[in-house]
Amino acid sequence: MAVPEVIPISYEPHGRAEAIGRYADGQFLGTVTYAFPRGYRPDDGWENEKRLFAVLHTFDAEGHYRDSEIWCAGTWAEQQRNPHGDDSVLTRARVHLAKLLRSLPRRSYTDIAIRPFRLTVDGVQFGLVTGQDEEGDWAELYPDRLFFTSPWDGSYDT
Repeated sequence: MAVPEVIPISYEPHGRAEAIGRYADGQFLGTVTYAFPRGYRPDDGWENEKRLFAVLHTFDAEGHYRDSEIWCAGTWAEQQRNPHGDDSVLTRARVHLAKLLRSLPRRSYTDIAIRPFRLTVDGVQFGLVTGQDEEGDWAELYPDRLFFTSPWDGSYDT
């Protein structure tokens, strides 16, 4: 089955799709995710290349991409040096995403349906990218690696 124009994503409390929903001006998708720059091949020193981002994408009511707030909280190496507490990379990313989400008026967490989009920030690809292979059509949320396919019901694989 072909990729639909608008791809549903199911809200999942306490899961990978817990920061999605609707707000006064449309829809949103938020995440905290690690990523390597596009084309990077892990080798010695990879810990300094794997970065943690707080991400908030916004869309209009029909799922057209509007804008993104993407902020790098730090690297895997920094997180390993200071894994706990208010100054850890993970805590900073979560706090930043929470601040971004609080800025959305009349925010509610629920299923969304958005159109494919892509952008590159600091060498990292972000977006909902579509493709086709021998098993069929698919869409994948980058850099989160959430994989969507038929029956296009909002569920995903990782």
